Amino acid sequence: MNLPPLVLASVSPRRRDLLRQMGYRFQVVTSAIPEVQHHHLSPHEICQLNAYRKARAVAKQHPDSLVIGADTLVCLGGQRFGKPDTVAEAGAMLAQLQGRAHQVVTGVCLIHLRIHRQRTFAENTGVHFRPLNQAQIQAYLALINPLDKAGAYAIQDHGELVVERIEGSFSNVVGLPVERLERELQRWG
Repeated sequence: MNLPPLVLASVSPRRRDLLRQMGYRFQVVTSAIPEVQHHHLSPHEICQLNAYRKARAVAKQHPDSLVIGADTLVCLGGQRFGKPDTVAEAGAMLAQLQGRAHQVVTGVCLIHLRIHRQRTFAENTGVHFRPLNQAQIQAYLALINPLDKAGAYAIQDHGELVVERIEGSFSNVVGLPVERLERELQRWG
């Protein structure tokens, strides 16, 4: 595949690991762009907008590269869970998610400024949580850092303690839908 140099516009070590596992060589450049939360937009639209904003900001610094931006939200009905600010907020999120099914949405933007080309998409995965009591939630939070994770959990880090099953892409729940991203990168090249 003949791709321009790749740049990942993300601070997430999980996204870096996933892209590396896909076999790509890339540079990491983080964006200082704040994420937006417009309640009149759907979760898919918000994630795609945030992914675009991150990718575009980095692409301005690297116009000859193909920049990948991503954003993930956890959604339960009309509620949207981003990254918690405190461990107490993380516990409250998990208490709301326990015993219920929710959606994980990840928006991805591929952008190359020099050739004026971009592609934005979003993937959705259904996640079913186990019923959890307060002691189980606190024990889980003691095992991970919930503050840098949408919904305050990491399916790849002791996820079996909170997740009963998923419907869709596992990597999407981690933060980057690698199956879809691979297809998009093949079309790009």
